[in-house]
Amino acid sequence: MALLADVPSTGHLGDARARRFPLGGDDLAAQTGEFIDFAAHHVTHGRKVVALYPRWQGGRAERAVRFARGALRTDHIAAVPVDVSPLALSLLADQVAYLAPYLPAGLVAELADELASHVLAGGWLRSVANLSTIPITVKQHMGSFAPGVAFLAFCAPVKRVGRVKKTDPAANIPFLPVNPVQILVSAGGDADRTAFDTQFLPVVGATAMRELPEQPLGATYWGSPRYVEFVVFSAHQDALAHPVRALRSTTCAWCGERVVGPRCRFCGAANQTPAGRPPAHRGAAPPLSSPSAPPAAAPPRGTPPSPSGPPPPSGPRVPGPPPHPSSPAGPPSPPEANGRPRPQPLPPSPVPRTETGPVPEYRPAR
Repeated sequence: MALLADVPSTGHLGDARARRFPLGGDDLAAQTGEFIDFAAHHVTHGRKVVALYPRWQGGRAERAVRFARGALRTDHIAAVPVDVSPLALSLLADQVAYLAPYLPAGLVAELADELASHVLAGGWLRSVANLSTIPITVKQHMGSFAPGVAFLAFCAPVKRVGRVKKTDPAANIPFLPVNPVQILVSAGGDADRTAFDTQFLPVVGATAMRELPEQPLGATYWGSPRYVEFVVFSAHQDALAHPVRALRSTTCAWCGERVVGPRCRFCGAANQTPAGRPPAHRGAAPPLSSPSAPPAAAPPRGTPPSPSGPPPPSGPRVPGPPPHPSSPAGPPSPPEANGRPRPQPLPPSPVPRTETGPVPEYRPAR
């Protein structure tokens, strides 16, 4: 499990943490050398490598993964972009590393996006004028220049920016994890945390809070050196089991790994969804018998059985075509000597109509 970004570990999960690669250097060889050695060690031992990286700063990470796959001539290295803030990315990477020994590599590669939907991550900002990682409106951009305003910007589980009104941020919070909850906080620069501590923390109701140093990429993500970054997550004993159970995976038709999205994270093959039972036709006939219908009563003894076949149609009877004039009705032919009826002669073919006129309306018999 690797994290291709300058994102220090939160230390929340102890020794279970992803291997960090800042990808610093002047050229591609200096940036990716350490990561290639790490990937080569695991690939030669029959293990696959899952590399997380921030989607909003993924240029060097994508080049590093492509270079490693080409240098090692393997598709056992998966690049997984995650679109969350640096503090949330650090926690998610350590959570994936904690679950990696117990899951197949395909599920490990798909787990980061699912874990992000079970946490509340965002930032308390005084200005969103330079925020480019989360969509904002023109009104919010112009409101950043007003004095004494505060914004809550969320990157997980949804991207949302809202202005805190009447010093009550409860209306801005889209989601809270399962109780009990804990919170990680990281403040950038000389950000004032008074409003955050007095307004936001009581609404969350966290049982424990842990303060961490400023993230190196925090100012880049939030567009301001003054921010308070936070991640609210569940401390329940099944908090990491629920995201794993929520994954619905299939087997990749090419490499055999587990796949959740439209394409395999390792080989890139299209995901073949399992074929289920075809849906019933909307105009299909109803079943012959309903389990809730009562059984039909037996006819009384001595009553002749009804003939098989559908019952006669109800309603007015539609008259049939008139008899042909060349075949008048008469008594049937006498039977032959052996008792079999004599076959009737075939009627002559009808004479084609030569008169012109409106075609009679076709009324099928019911």
